[in-house]
Amino acid sequence: MELYDVMRTTPAVREFTDDPLPDETLHRILDHARFAPSGGNRQGTRVVVVRDPVTRQRLAELNEPAVRRYVAQIKAGQSPWNPLEAPAPSPEEIAATEVPEAFTRPVLTAAAVLVFCVDLGVVAAMDQDLDRIGLVAGASVYPLVWNVLLAARNEGFGGTITTMAVAEEPAVRDLLGIPAQYAVAAVVPLGRPVREITKLRRVEVSDLAAWERFDGARL
Repeated sequence: MELYDVMRTTPAVREFTDDPLPDETLHRILDHARFAPSGGNRQGTRVVVVRDPVTRQRLAELNEPAVRRYVAQIKAGQSPWNPLEAPAPSPEEIAATEVPEAFTRPVLTAAAVLVFCVDLGVVAAMDQDLDRIGLVAGASVYPLVWNVLLAARNEGFGGTITTMAVAEEPAVRDLLGIPAQYAVAAVVPLGRPVREITKLRRVEVSDLAAWERFDGARL
């Protein structure tokens, strides 16, 4: 596919057919995706490919605590898991919230699940001393994650970036043997999409970018 077509037609895929993702196709996806940039080109990202159904079942279970808070906050009218305000629902209300199957099914039904982690000893987290949630270190891992999804789209496969299990990072580390120095960044189920979705909704450039200042003239 032409590059701009891939960029404009790569959706978040959560429903998969029973088609396998051959090892050689997965290797080709990763082979192209690995050229993503990272801080200082230190390439501290690692990918764990999970096919074992028992391990995937446990990963799905590790999604559930974060999903409960996510759903409870949405029902309370909040933007879920935002770092600027505490959850409006009580811990008891969160614990009683049902987990919709849609949040766990992709990990169970995808042809493969990719868990991305990054070595915190080689990221340049320039925002680590700011009084807010750190974001900058993600520049050393998320370009690779997105490259994987673009490459998968080019191969006729798809997936989505999920992060619910990250809230249970110690348990994910134990499950997959990830060293303590590594942060878990994303869990990405990959498979053949049930439906081909090529018309995506995004804000216009004029809503996205401004000249010179945040409140400057719109492009």
